[in-house]
Amino acid sequence: MRRNVWLLAIIMIAVLLGVNNTIYYFTTKDSLEDSLQHELESVARQIEISIELSRNGAEEYEEQIGRELRAASIATEFALSPNVEDVSNAQLVELAKKLDMVDITLLKRTADNIVLYKSSNPKELGYKTNTWKPWYQAFNELFDKKDVSIDWGQRLPNFWTGPFEFSTTETSSVHKWGYYYDGTTNYILDPYVSYDDRQLEYDQATGVGKLISETLKGNNTLEEITVINPATFPLGQKNTISNHGEVVKHKTQNPIISGTYTFKHQDDQANVKLAYEKNEKVTEDAIINGKHVMKVFIPVDVHQQVESMLDEKGNPINRYVLSLVADYGIIQNTLDKQFVNIAIIIAIVTVLSLIAVYWAVTSYRKSKDELARRAQETYLEEMNSLFQSIRSQRHDFVNHVQTIQSLASLGRTDELKVYASELTGEIRQLNDIINIGSPAIAAVVRSKLLLAEPLKVDFQTDFESLNKLELGMKSLDMTRLLGNLIDNAFDEVVKYAEAERMVRLSASQKDGYYEFIISNTCHNAEELADKPLFQAGYSSKGNTHSGLGLHIVKSIVEQYKGTIRLAISEPNVVSFIVKIPY
Repeated sequence: MRRNVWLLAIIMIAVLLGVNNTIYYFTTKDSLEDSLQHELESVARQIEISIELSRNGAEEYEEQIGRELRAASIATEFALSPNVEDVSNAQLVELAKKLDMVDITLLKRTADNIVLYKSSNPKELGYKTNTWKPWYQAFNELFDKKDVSIDWGQRLPNFWTGPFEFSTTETSSVHKWGYYYDGTTNYILDPYVSYDDRQLEYDQATGVGKLISETLKGNNTLEEITVINPATFPLGQKNTISNHGEVVKHKTQNPIISGTYTFKHQDDQANVKLAYEKNEKVTEDAIINGKHVMKVFIPVDVHQQVESMLDEKGNPINRYVLSLVADYGIIQNTLDKQFVNIAIIIAIVTVLSLIAVYWAVTSYRKSKDELARRAQETYLEEMNSLFQSIRSQRHDFVNHVQTIQSLASLGRTDELKVYASELTGEIRQLNDIINIGSPAIAAVVRSKLLLAEPLKVDFQTDFESLNKLELGMKSLDMTRLLGNLIDNAFDEVVKYAEAERMVRLSASQKDGYYEFIISNTCHNAEELADKPLFQAGYSSKGNTHSGLGLHIVKSIVEQYKGTIRLAISEPNVVSFIVKIPY
């Protein structure tokens, strides 16, 4: 049985430690994930600010290019005839070289269209523009009002330019076209420059791509940064087939604005849409490309409409989504290290705990065994004392008879009466003890009566209806219970004068329980009500006492489903009332 209890205790400790380890593991995991998310958010905000600064710088630089195109348009206007019919393509070739333009094209308005009528580039000639939205709108507004109402792009007096973009006439490179018309000619001047010649170097040095590249190099956690156009991301790359059957890409409507997109997941479109529409961060924990990663989608508002980020209809978007991919393996490695450390600590704590528990239980068992041994010895001594008193009375019976006979023969009646009274009292007292009905109680009472004599303690006993006492208690427990209560009372009364050294023990059978009442003189009885009398180690008798007597009594009473309480029924007298059910 004891082995099973030990086994159960060890299993419980192991289970508790396992639960604690599991809780700590997942708490640490959540903490690290939160920390990683906060780190990603912090990095994202820094990237967001840097991207906006870089993009604004690029926009400003591009506007300078727009002013250059307007200046080139004005210079071309002064060099050419106002009538498009009088201008030759050769003139445009020469002007393009002098003004450092890629090419110069002249747009002529016809009855139902606007066409590329003259150009330094033969590939430009003959293209109709009515399908070029919203460029065709801009051309008509320049011809009609000399100003453009389109919200995006760069608008200057008599001039408008869109972003760097591919074109249906030149699909191999990106250009920026400027359109100028002030009413002095019957054509729109259209000089344009190459992205590679103007803005590529700037973007490579300070652009968003450079910023993303440097951020990835400086952060071991990040695997990829992507700037996503949420309007066109679900549609994929938008392409147009030119008149010559060539595929024309649309840079401004590219789903991936900047960065790379190699960590693709099936939920990306839904997450981008959710982040864009709810304007809230979205997190995805997944295995991508064979690697455990955490992917975060953060929406970024665009406060000024720009021509470099358009939706599928050609309108500027008001928000893009920044996607960051972080290596979850860093968290897992940290968790693994902490898990090993925790396991080592728990193993050490477990061993120490088991040693401590073993020591505590062993000490408790030794203490309990020692108490039981002492109680057994006390019980045996008290029983032996009781039987010895009975044998002594039988042994001295002849002497008592002879003494009575002698006193009677001598006619010494007074001495005879005194002697007979003393003898009768002794016999009655012993008979009262024997008639208690419980050898254990009889032995305790007998031993305490003998102890009371040298202490000058008036020890009174009163037993009712205990002739057939069957308490269901072990004799040792009964001895410990009454012995501790009586000893506790003796320790209290010996502090007072002999006339006040009173201790009473009464026992009676009630309806369903047996009641024991130990009363003794106590001058500070009222103060005891607020004291932890039954607490182990507490003693009101100073450091010379262990403070275990009443604690042991309470433990025994509770073991047998009984109760014990303190009562003060008369001045300077304290009583302990014990009830044991039967």
